[in-house]
Amino acid sequence: MKTTARTPRTRASGRLARTAAATVALCVLGGVGSAYAYWSATGLGAGASTNGTMQTVTVDALVPGDTLQTSLVPGGTADVLVRATNPNPHAVTIYGFAANGPATADASHPGCTTTGVTFTPPAAPLATPITIAANTSILVTLQGAASMDATSVSACQGAQFAIPVTLEVRK
Repeated sequence: MKTTARTPRTRASGRLARTAAATVALCVLGGVGSAYAYWSATGLGAGASTNGTMQTVTVDALVPGDTLQTSLVPGGTADVLVRATNPNPHAVTIYGFAANGPATADASHPGCTTTGVTFTPPAAPLATPITIAANTSILVTLQGAASMDATSVSACQGAQFAIPVTLEVRK
């Protein structure tokens, strides 16, 4: 039997090869693990934001240039004109209307103490949405929303009635 003796140089090169292979394996596995951790990581955080305050949309009736198309008579109905002004930098949508007090006659009809005038707003939400663009006003006609019963006194003939109306708008 022939025996060969190993020299220190042979042992060193074998150990070097094993160390190099182990190092390469660890680098490959470490790289794969890092890539996996990078792509599958989750995190938590917080954010903040501020919400602006919506400015009041104003309601006016019979602004100069607005004209009535119908007249109110005892036992009848008439249209109500509402001018809505949106001062906001964004559009708003009118959701609904509501009465906001009793109807009063104009100042030139002081004897019109019992007007008999009532306001019947359309059901909310409105069947057809009304949008007011940013920084504009629109004229809205509420058809047949005012009515006058037979209790109106004769002094109300020819009067114009102020009907306090509130509208609800949404962004």
